[in-house]
Amino acid sequence: MFYWIPANQNIKNFNKHSAVDLIRFASNGISRTDLSDQMGLTRAAVSMIVTDLLENGVILEAESRATPNGRPPVVLEINPKRGLVAAVDMGATHINIAVADFSAKIIEEISLSFDINQGPQICLAEADRILKELLAHSGINISQIMAVGVGVPGPVITDAGIVVSPPIMPGWDGYPIRDSLQKQWGIPVSLNNDAELGALGEWAYGAGRGEKNLAFIKVGSGIGAGLIINQQIYGGTTGSAGEIGHLTIDENGPLCTCGNRGCMEAFAGGHAIAQQARELVKSGKRTLLSNIPVENLTAQEVAKAARRGDLPSQEIIMRAGTFIGIAIAGLVNLFNPGAVIIGGGVAQAGDLLTTSIRQAVRERSLRASEQGVHITTAMLGKRSSLMGATVQAINIAIHDAIERKNPVSKEALSAEIKQVAATE
Repeated sequence: MFYWIPANQNIKNFNKHSAVDLIRFASNGISRTDLSDQMGLTRAAVSMIVTDLLENGVILEAESRATPNGRPPVVLEINPKRGLVAAVDMGATHINIAVADFSAKIIEEISLSFDINQGPQICLAEADRILKELLAHSGINISQIMAVGVGVPGPVITDAGIVVSPPIMPGWDGYPIRDSLQKQWGIPVSLNNDAELGALGEWAYGAGRGEKNLAFIKVGSGIGAGLIINQQIYGGTTGSAGEIGHLTIDENGPLCTCGNRGCMEAFAGGHAIAQQARELVKSGKRTLLSNIPVENLTAQEVAKAARRGDLPSQEIIMRAGTFIGIAIAGLVNLFNPGAVIIGGGVAQAGDLLTTSIRQAVRERSLRASEQGVHITTAMLGKRSSLMGATVQAINIAIHDAIERKNPVSKEALSAEIKQVAATE
C-alpha cells in the first residue's frame, strides 16, 4: 500500500494513518472486518481507530456499491467533503491545473500552452496566476486549499524540493521550487517528477490499479519513466531514477538535450518526432503533414496523421515505438514489473505506437519477464500526472487533518461541505 506516514508516530497514530490509506485506495470502500484482516489488528482496535476517524470527519460510513443482491453491508470511505487540494502539472509545453476534493474528484481544471524554457521565476508566476484564476472562477480562496501537488519534467530531489541538472528545464537547476511556492501560497506543497506522478496516478486510479510493481513511460517532448516498486514511488538516490530517455541507443546518433549523442529521447521523443516530420515534408514525399506549416509540426500532429492512415507518419511513429521498446525491454529485464503503461502526448498514436513497443519488448526481453508484463496505454490519458499530483496533495492534506488534535465540529464540517458543494 502507498503509505504516506508523518514522522515520529506512535503505534496508535501509525495505525490510524495506515487505516486511512487502506480506506483511500479501496475501489469500493472497505468493511471494518476487511480492515481488521488487512491490518492484522483486533476488531476492537480497529473500531477505536474508525471511531476517531469518523469523529474527525476524515471518513464516513456508506452502503457498499459492490453487492448486487441482499442488503448492502456498511463500508468505510474517505469523506470527499473534508477538504480541498490543488494539483499543478508542468510539462515542457503545457500546464494542467486542477482543484479536487479528498476523494480525488476533479472539481475544476484547466489546460494551457506553456513554455518551461522561460525559467522558474516566470513559469512559477504563471502557475500562481492560473491557479488563482481557476480558484476565483470556482468561488474558492487559496486559504481553503489544504495542499498542492506539483509535477515538473526533470529529476527531482523530493526532500529538497528542487530539480538537479534537468535536460529540458534550462535555468531551473537547484532553484527552490517547492519553498518558493509554499511561501507564495502559504500552504504545504509537494514536488515530484511528472513521470513519477504519472505512475502514481495510474496506480491509484488508472491502468495500474492492483499492481505492486509498474513502470509509467511518459512520451512527450522528452521521455521519462516513473517507477513504482512494492507500491512505493522509487526515485533513486538523487531523484533521477527512471531517466529512460537518456539510455544510449547509438553512440554516433543525434545530439540529445542532455549533451550526449544517440539517446533514446533523441530518436523517439516528441521533439525528435517533430524534427523527423519536418524533414519528411521538406523532402517532398507525399504526406498529409504537407498541409501543415512546417513550423507548426508537432509529435501530436504526426500522431493524428498516422491515425488517419498517413503511411509516412505511421512509419515515424512505429520507428519511435521500436526505439522505446528496446529501452523498455531492458527495464523489464532489470526490475520485472507487472505492468508498463505508456502515457504522454505521443501515446495518442495508440496501437501504432504500442504494437511496435510490444514487438520490440517481446524480441529483446527474457521470456520469464516478458510473459509477466502487461503493456498498455494510460487509462487516464493526459490526466495521469495531474491525478498523481492530486494524490500527493491529498497525502499531505488528509494526514494533516488526522493529526489535528480537536475533531472537526459538526457545524464546521457542515459549513465546509456546503462550501465545496457550491463549487460543483
